[in-house]
Amino acid sequence: MKKTLTPDVSPCYISSDDTFREQPESLREDAMSERFQKELVRGSLDVLVLSALADAAKYGYLIQKHVREATDGQAKLSAGTLYPLLHRLEAKKLVRSYWDESTGRPRKWYTLTAAGRQRLVSDARQFQSFVESMTRLLAGVLKAPPEPA
Repeated sequence: MKKTLTPDVSPCYISSDDTFREQPESLREDAMSERFQKELVRGSLDVLVLSALADAAKYGYLIQKHVREATDGQAKLSAGTLYPLLHRLEAKKLVRSYWDESTGRPRKWYTLTAAGRQRLVSDARQFQSFVESMTRLLAGVLKAPPEPA
């Protein structure tokens, strides 16, 4: 059983025989990549949910499905993340909700308000500008030939 030394990605661990060992670099990189991915999603939650509502009203599961499919599985919203976020967006008057039973059972549907649409457009422009900047910054890195081993 491995016991990590810190909650962050640690280069070392204590093995089941209580000896101090170094974690393979590939495992550290995978864990760091996964954590970086989660941070990117966490910083984009509002725009993800608002954009899911841009074309039509949706209930919770449809929002989750839309985000998952639109991001090719890169962003998966759990119910424990989505519903508090929707309540916060509703408190800020960026979305409004209503109950509807037309699907055969009562569901709470969410739709963008005018303020929500304005916020989405503003956030989308800022996000696009940031992505363009990062693309320019990383262009040389991504086109660079691999370093010899």
